[in-house]
Amino acid sequence: MRTRAGGDNERDRSSLDAICSDVDAYYTACVSRHGATPRGVDWSCEATQGLRFVQLMKLCDASAPFSLNDIGCGYGALVPFLATRFAANEIDYLGIDLSRAMISRARRRYAGPQRRFAVGAASPRIADYSVASGIMNVNVGHAREAWEDYVRAMLARMDATSRRGFAVNFVSAIEEAPDSDPATTRLYRTTPDIWAAHCERAFAAQVEVIGNYGMKEFTLLVRRASPVSAAH
Repeated sequence: MRTRAGGDNERDRSSLDAICSDVDAYYTACVSRHGATPRGVDWSCEATQGLRFVQLMKLCDASAPFSLNDIGCGYGALVPFLATRFAANEIDYLGIDLSRAMISRARRRYAGPQRRFAVGAASPRIADYSVASGIMNVNVGHAREAWEDYVRAMLARMDATSRRGFAVNFVSAIEEAPDSDPATTRLYRTTPDIWAAHCERAFAAQVEVIGNYGMKEFTLLVRRASPVSAAH
């Protein structure tokens, strides 16, 4: 039984590594083609990108300084948003992305005091909060079951590196999506109840679902019932 479990774990890691590699390749191609623009991270425009940031940042208590992990940070678009919307706040920011090309652009544009960037699938540090915009949504050709394993793994990593909570967005399920439409089949679409229930159960968290903000998607704000101490 132990051997079988070990083999299963190895296969799981291999599958996750394969997905991470494909995600890296996909977004590296995007930013190479479109540069440090919303299209470079496969968003349509700056306005919708900013609207997503508004929802994600509802997680954070802006009444005091805080640290923030930005998972799948791309070229660092959240940084100028924070500088504008949270100008009075002291934020210790770390952006993390699988793509070295993304991180290279982010560092050139935004690196500075309390603004750092790292290559990886997960944060190398524990912060007060973590946010992720879009990292669960483009399935890069993988089967739904494998992609949902990836989503669970990413959520677990965000929970493990967040003292107070994390926020993530998903594309909403639509009725009768045409399977032959490449723009539809490459997107992972889901419903809020599935992942809200998962986060409540897996992380003993309080989950707030935000929808109806003008796009066919939703955002989950996942807050720890008892925030982990800074010593964690």
